Amino acid sequence: MTRSAVFDLDGTLAHTAPDLVGAANDLMAREGLPALPVRIAETTAGFGAKALIRAAFDHANEPHDEARVDALFQPFLDRYALRIADESHLYDGALEVLEALLADGWRIGICTNKPEALAVALMTELKVLDRFGALLGADTLPVRKPDPQHLFETIARIGGDPASAVMIGDTDTDLKTARAAQVPCILTSFGYSHIPVARLKPDAIVDRFDQIPAALEMCLNAARGA
Repeated sequence: MTRSAVFDLDGTLAHTAPDLVGAANDLMAREGLPALPVRIAETTAGFGAKALIRAAFDHANEPHDEARVDALFQPFLDRYALRIADESHLYDGALEVLEALLADGWRIGICTNKPEALAVALMTELKVLDRFGALLGADTLPVRKPDPQHLFETIARIGGDPASAVMIGDTDTDLKTARAAQVPCILTSFGYSHIPVARLKPDAIVDRFDQIPAALEMCLNAARGA
Protein backbone atom coordinates (compact mmCIF):
# COMPACT_ATOMS: atom_id res chain seq x y z
CA MET A 1 0.00 0.00 0.00
CA THR A 2 1.28 3.46 -0.90
CA ARG A 3 2.57 5.40 2.09
CA SER A 4 1.75 9.10 2.26
CA ALA A 5 3.26 11.89 4.35
CA VAL A 6 1.28 15.13 4.36
CA PHE A 7 3.09 18.19 5.71
CA ASP A 8 1.83 21.46 7.11
CA LEU A 9 3.95 24.38 5.91
CA ASP A 10 4.52 27.25 8.40
CA GLY A 11 6.33 25.94 11.47
CA THR A 12 6.64 22.45 10.00
CA LEU A 13 8.51 22.62 6.70
CA ALA A 14 9.70 26.20 6.89
CA HIS A 15 10.46 28.94 9.40
CA THR A 16 8.32 31.74 7.97
CA ALA A 17 7.62 33.94 11.01
CA PRO A 18 10.25 36.61 10.17
CA ASP A 19 8.61 37.45 6.85
CA LEU A 20 5.11 37.21 8.28
CA VAL A 21 5.96 39.61 11.09
CA GLY A 22 7.84 41.84 8.67
CA ALA A 23 4.74 42.22 6.53
CA ALA A 24 2.60 42.81 9.61
CA ASN A 25 5.00 45.46 10.89
CA ASP A 26 5.01 47.26 7.54
CA LEU A 27 1.25 47.44 7.89
CA MET A 28 1.31 48.45 11.55
CA ALA A 29 3.76 51.28 10.80
CA ARG A 30 1.24 52.61 8.32
CA GLU A 31 -1.36 52.47 11.10
CA GLY A 32 0.98 54.27 13.50
CA LEU A 33 1.37 51.23 15.76
CA PRO A 34 4.52 49.65 17.28
CA ALA A 35 6.33 46.69 15.77
CA LEU A 36 5.23 43.18 16.63
CA PRO A 37 7.96 40.88 18.06
CA VAL A 38 8.75 37.72 16.08
CA ARG A 39 7.96 35.58 19.14
CA ILE A 40 4.32 36.69 18.96
CA ALA A 41 4.18 35.91 15.25
CA GLU A 42 5.52 32.42 15.99
CA THR A 43 2.56 31.63 18.25
CA THR A 44 -0.07 33.06 15.90
CA ALA A 45 1.26 32.10 12.46
CA GLY A 46 -0.59 28.81 12.50
CA PHE A 47 -3.93 30.58 12.78
CA GLY A 48 -3.69 32.67 9.62
CA ALA A 49 -3.11 36.28 8.61
CA LYS A 50 -6.12 37.70 10.43
CA ALA A 51 -4.93 36.20 13.70
CA LEU A 52 -1.58 37.89 13.17
CA ILE A 53 -3.27 41.25 12.52
CA ARG A 54 -5.36 40.85 15.69
CA ALA A 55 -2.21 40.00 17.64
CA ALA A 56 -0.53 43.17 16.38
CA PHE A 57 -3.45 45.27 17.61
CA ASP A 58 -3.49 43.44 20.95
CA HIS A 59 0.26 43.94 21.37
CA ALA A 60 -0.26 47.68 20.87
CA ASN A 61 -3.30 47.71 23.20
CA GLU A 62 -5.15 49.19 20.24
CA PRO A 63 -8.94 48.70 20.10
CA HIS A 64 -10.11 46.99 16.93
CA ASP A 65 -13.07 45.19 15.48
CA GLU A 66 -13.41 42.57 12.77
CA ALA A 67 -14.27 45.21 10.17
CA ARG A 68 -10.85 46.81 10.74
CA VAL A 69 -9.13 43.44 10.65
CA ASP A 70 -10.93 42.55 7.42
CA ALA A 71 -9.93 45.87 5.85
CA LEU A 72 -6.25 45.16 6.53
CA PHE A 73 -6.31 41.53 5.40
CA GLN A 74 -5.61 42.07 1.70
CA PRO A 75 -3.03 44.83 2.28
CA PHE A 76 -1.22 42.40 4.58
CA LEU A 77 -1.26 39.65 1.95
CA ASP A 78 0.03 42.09 -0.68
CA ARG A 79 2.95 43.10 1.54
CA TYR A 80 3.70 39.51 2.46
CA ALA A 81 3.75 38.43 -1.18
CA LEU A 82 6.49 40.99 -1.86
CA ARG A 83 8.75 39.49 0.82
CA ILE A 84 7.59 35.86 0.66
CA ALA A 85 11.06 34.39 1.16
CA ASP A 86 13.31 37.28 2.18
CA GLU A 87 14.09 35.58 5.49
CA SER A 88 12.01 32.40 5.40
CA HIS A 89 13.88 29.12 5.03
CA LEU A 90 13.40 25.39 5.24
CA TYR A 91 14.19 23.86 8.60
CA ASP A 92 17.58 22.15 8.89
CA GLY A 93 17.49 18.73 7.29
CA ALA A 94 14.11 19.22 5.59
CA LEU A 95 15.34 18.86 2.01
CA GLU A 96 17.39 15.78 2.80
CA VAL A 97 14.44 14.11 4.54
CA LEU A 98 12.03 14.92 1.71
CA GLU A 99 14.39 13.39 -0.82
CA ALA A 100 14.95 10.33 1.38
CA LEU A 101 11.20 9.78 1.69
CA LEU A 102 10.71 10.06 -2.05
CA ALA A 103 13.56 7.61 -2.65
CA ASP A 104 11.88 5.21 -0.21
CA GLY A 105 8.60 5.33 -2.14
CA TRP A 106 6.61 7.76 0.00
CA ARG A 107 4.11 10.12 -1.61
CA ILE A 108 4.42 13.57 -0.07
CA GLY A 109 2.11 16.59 -0.13
CA ILE A 110 1.39 19.88 1.61
CA CYS A 111 -1.86 20.74 3.40
CA THR A 112 -1.66 24.31 4.69
CA ASN A 113 -3.97 27.10 5.79
CA LYS A 114 -1.77 29.57 3.94
CA PRO A 115 -3.47 30.86 0.75
CA GLU A 116 -2.52 28.53 -2.09
CA ALA A 117 -0.84 31.15 -4.29
CA LEU A 118 1.38 32.32 -1.42
CA ALA A 119 2.26 28.74 -0.48
CA VAL A 120 3.17 27.92 -4.07
CA ALA A 121 5.25 31.10 -4.34
CA LEU A 122 7.10 30.28 -1.12
CA MET A 123 7.85 26.69 -2.07
CA THR A 124 8.96 27.85 -5.52
CA GLU A 125 11.34 30.42 -4.02
CA LEU A 126 12.71 27.76 -1.67
CA LYS A 127 13.17 25.47 -4.69
CA VAL A 128 11.24 22.49 -3.30
CA LEU A 129 7.80 22.71 -4.91
CA ASP A 130 8.63 19.92 -7.36
CA ARG A 131 9.17 17.44 -4.52
CA PHE A 132 5.47 17.47 -3.61
CA GLY A 133 2.73 15.60 -5.44
CA ALA A 134 0.16 18.21 -4.41
CA LEU A 135 -0.13 21.44 -2.47
CA LEU A 136 -3.53 22.47 -1.07
CA GLY A 137 -3.92 25.86 0.57
CA ALA A 138 -6.58 27.57 2.63
CA ASP A 139 -8.55 28.57 -0.48
CA THR A 140 -8.03 25.47 -2.65
CA LEU A 141 -11.27 23.90 -1.43
CA PRO A 142 -14.45 25.33 0.13
CA VAL A 143 -13.11 23.98 3.46
CA ARG A 144 -9.75 24.11 5.21
CA LYS A 145 -8.05 22.58 8.25
CA PRO A 146 -9.26 21.38 10.73
CA ASP A 147 -11.94 20.07 8.33
CA PRO A 148 -10.70 16.55 7.48
CA GLN A 149 -11.72 16.96 3.84
CA HIS A 150 -8.74 19.25 3.36
CA LEU A 151 -6.44 16.41 4.40
CA PHE A 152 -8.40 13.72 2.57
CA GLU A 153 -8.20 15.67 -0.70
CA THR A 154 -4.46 16.22 -0.28
CA ILE A 155 -3.95 12.49 0.22
CA ALA A 156 -6.11 11.72 -2.81
CA ARG A 157 -4.22 14.15 -5.05
CA ILE A 158 -0.86 12.59 -4.23
CA GLY A 159 -2.27 9.14 -5.01
CA GLY A 160 -2.39 7.94 -1.43
CA ASP A 161 -4.84 6.27 0.92
CA PRO A 162 -5.86 7.59 4.37
CA ALA A 163 -5.28 4.09 5.76
CA SER A 164 -1.54 4.48 5.13
CA ALA A 165 -1.10 8.22 5.58
CA VAL A 166 0.41 10.38 8.33
CA MET A 167 -0.03 14.11 8.98
CA ILE A 168 3.04 16.11 10.03
CA GLY A 169 2.33 19.51 11.60
CA ASP A 170 3.12 21.80 14.49
CA THR A 171 -0.16 23.00 16.08
CA ASP A 172 -3.43 21.77 17.50
CA THR A 173 -5.06 22.66 14.16
CA ASP A 174 -2.98 19.95 12.50
CA LEU A 175 -3.72 17.50 15.28
CA LYS A 176 -7.47 18.17 15.12
CA THR A 177 -7.38 17.67 11.37
CA ALA A 178 -5.61 14.35 11.68
CA ARG A 179 -7.86 13.14 14.47
CA ALA A 180 -10.99 14.05 12.47
CA ALA A 181 -9.58 12.09 9.53
CA GLN A 182 -8.47 9.20 11.79
CA VAL A 183 -4.94 9.59 10.49
CA PRO A 184 -1.84 9.46 12.77
CA CYS A 185 -0.22 12.80 13.56
CA ILE A 186 3.39 13.83 14.18
CA LEU A 187 4.01 17.28 15.66
CA THR A 188 7.26 19.23 15.58
CA SER A 189 8.56 20.72 18.82
CA PHE A 190 10.27 23.53 16.89
CA GLY A 191 7.14 24.95 15.26
CA TYR A 192 4.59 27.61 16.10
CA SER A 193 2.28 25.96 18.62
CA HIS A 194 1.07 28.26 21.39
CA ILE A 195 0.60 25.12 23.51
CA PRO A 196 3.52 22.82 24.44
CA VAL A 197 3.08 19.99 21.93
CA ALA A 198 3.53 17.30 24.60
CA ARG A 199 0.26 18.50 26.12
CA LEU A 200 -1.50 17.90 22.80
CA LYS A 201 -0.55 14.20 22.88
CA PRO A 202 0.10 13.54 19.19
CA ASP A 203 1.18 10.09 18.03
CA ALA A 204 4.80 11.27 17.90
CA ILE A 205 6.86 14.40 18.56
CA VAL A 206 10.05 15.23 16.65
CA ASP A 207 12.72 17.69 17.76
CA ARG A 208 14.65 17.53 14.47
CA PHE A 209 13.71 16.86 10.88
CA ASP A 210 15.94 13.79 10.65
CA GLN A 211 13.70 12.09 13.23
CA ILE A 212 10.69 12.20 10.90
CA PRO A 213 11.32 9.03 8.82
CA ALA A 214 11.49 6.81 11.92
CA ALA A 215 8.45 8.56 13.42
CA LEU A 216 6.48 7.98 10.23
CA GLU A 217 7.26 4.27 10.25
CA MET A 218 6.38 4.03 13.96
CA CYS A 219 3.03 5.75 13.38
CA LEU A 220 2.08 3.49 10.49
CA ASN A 221 3.14 0.35 12.35
CA ALA A 222 1.07 1.40 15.37
CA ALA A 223 -1.93 2.15 13.15
CA ARG A 224 -1.66 -1.31 11.60
CA GLY A 225 -1.26 -2.93 15.01
CA ALA A 226 2.20 -4.20 14.13
